[in-house]
Order: sequence, then structure tokens, then C-alpha cells
Amino acid sequence: MKALLVNGSPRRNGCTYTALTELAKTLEAEGIEAEIVHVGNKDIRGCIACRKCHSEGEQGGKCVFNDIVNEIAPKLAEADAFVIGSPVYFASPAGGAVSFMDRLFFSTLNIDKTMKVGAAVVSCRRGGNTATFDMLNKYFTMCGMPVASSQYWNMVHGGTPEEVLKDEEGMQTMRTLGRNMAFLMKSIRMGKEKLGLPQKEQTIFTSFHR
Repeated sequence: MKALLVNGSPRRNGCTYTALTELAKTLEAEGIEAEIVHVGNKDIRGCIACRKCHSEGEQGGKCVFNDIVNEIAPKLAEADAFVIGSPVYFASPAGGAVSFMDRLFFSTLNIDKTMKVGAAVVSCRRGGNTATFDMLNKYFTMCGMPVASSQYWNMVHGGTPEEVLKDEEGMQTMRTLGRNMAFLMKSIRMGKEKLGLPQKEQTIFTSFHR
């Protein structure tokens, strides 16, 4: 089983990476293959709503901007779990992480994410963490992805990696998250084998204009 962990911080080996590394080690100890991919330092522009990714033909299922988003999409398809990690910038995720998530999740509607385990990991020096955490989890809850929880919100505190390592509760939260994710992933696989995925209806789109 595979878990894809995405580092949305501009700093490759910063506080977010430190938290994701603790999570990855726990997942691997539970028999889950964990890969950390750094996207936060890439030039990732936002979605322009061209909808080319939803068109027929070669472009269908791919973003029109052929960058790290299209590189990660096949990894998302193969993964049993997906984690997005981000630092807090102005009480929100880093801008590159938001652009990445917007485009990845919109351009991969052809990838069935049902019952892939999702989790968000947030690092901050002091505040803005819960607002960031709430925003990142919304990508999962509209795609049929169970959201993994821990003993506290999935966050660490510190201004440097060394300070994050001293956040004993934060590090323990990452380890608990890893064990909970592994349990969910294994349980869902068993459920798929015995029961299959939940029945799906054809999607209905409505607006508030009548």
C-alpha cells in the first residue's frame, strides 16, 4: 500500500518537511510505502478555469499547464492515501500549495478518489493553524475521501525544524496520525475486497437560481 505525502512549503527541509518525515517514518513502520514529494518551491500558477482538463481527446484528464501537477497525478491515482502539508502564511496555506491542490483535484476528476485516505498537516510558528487546516481538508471531503484524524489537529509548532522536533505533542500527533492512517488504509482495503465500494449515483449539478 502506498501513501503520497506532498510538501507544499517553499522550504524543502523546513518545518513542514520535519512533520511529514515523522509521519512517513510511522507509516513505513506500519508496512505502508510512503513517498514525500516537494512541490512548494515550484512555479505553480493557479487554475484559469479553461476546463481543458475536462475535454475529450489528448488534453482530457490533464491540466493545460504541463508542470508538477501533471507529474503528480499518476502518483495520486496509484496511492491509497494522500497527505498535503503546508506552512501557515497569513492564516492560510502557502500560495503554491493552494494552486497545486486546486489544479490537481480539478484536473483529476477522472481519477476515482473514493475511499483514498486524505490528511492535512500544518506547521506554524504561532497562529493561523486551524484556519489553514480547515481549508486543506475541504479538498478531501468533496471527493469521497475519508479524512484521517489524530489525537489533536494535525499540526506542529515551531519557527525552525529544530523547534518542531522539540514540540513533543506535535511529533506525537504525527505518529498517531500515521498509525490511524495505516489502520484506515488497511481496513478500507479489507472492506473493498469483501463489500466493494459504495454505490454511486450520477452526479447532479444545481445552482441556487430557480
